[in-house]
Amino acid sequence: MRIGFIGIGNMGWPMAGHIRAAGYPLTVYDLDREKCARFAREHNCACAQNLAEIAENEIIITMLPTGQIVRNVLLLDGSGALAAGLKIGTIVVDMSSSEPMGTRELGKVLKSSGVTLLDAPVSGAVPRAKTGTLAIMIGGNDPAAIERVKPVLSAMGKQLFETGPLGTGHAMKALNNYIAAAGYTAVAEALLVGERFGLDPEKMVDILNASTGRNFSTEFMIKEQVLGRKFATGFALGLMAKDVKIAADLGEAVGLDAPVSRLIRDRWAHARDRLGAMRDTSEAILGWKDDLPERT
Repeated sequence: MRIGFIGIGNMGWPMAGHIRAAGYPLTVYDLDREKCARFAREHNCACAQNLAEIAENEIIITMLPTGQIVRNVLLLDGSGALAAGLKIGTIVVDMSSSEPMGTRELGKVLKSSGVTLLDAPVSGAVPRAKTGTLAIMIGGNDPAAIERVKPVLSAMGKQLFETGPLGTGHAMKALNNYIAAAGYTAVAEALLVGERFGLDPEKMVDILNASTGRNFSTEFMIKEQVLGRKFATGFALGLMAKDVKIAADLGEAVGLDAPVSRLIRDRWAHARDRLGAMRDTSEAILGWKDDLPERT
């Protein structure tokens, strides 16, 4: 199977590298032409000069910042809408963190041209992208297409989960990141309150990890990234804020009152607006640091 991969960023670079290492003929595309050419040299594959060259592949994978960008690349891009050149039977796999409702709408558009869309977002961030051990959540309406792409996905991920119809993969990814963001928010506020009261942050994390407050942030992020001032998870603050908003919007779309998701959405939007969307996710605490008033 010939694979086209669009988006050679922090995540896309190692993911596409694993596909090539697995022996698949690969063509990559990125707006950063130098990066695309460098990847092609290092991995002995092709760098597409335009989207028409990507359209020639049997399976096309997108790893882009937002669902709107995915839609633009497929339907609206100025260099020629990718979908116009896709052959009947082509499978498009969106591994970006996109909006579930938008994914379902895009799937209907592509289906009218004989193209199958699957959503397969990932969890594990840059470290697990580099080791090829990502968790991948697969949504789709075509079981045969899912089975066809599984070997390719297995080159990038250790755990493949079929989540249900098209859009459910993106829904699961957003909900996962909402829970991760909620955990980080709670830990950050606890550290700020505790430090102001006189507790040692390092000792707080040790106690949390030996207690019921233990979570992903306390185990894997706070000491190294926050207290160690490394701030280098490789995941942008703006992307986390986007994912939390997707989760909160999904609650509203299905008619469920989910007030905590709205609060977490607003807190991360505040951190993004205060610090900048390109700052590291682990820096969000800095955006909240001065928001706790002195109490008497």
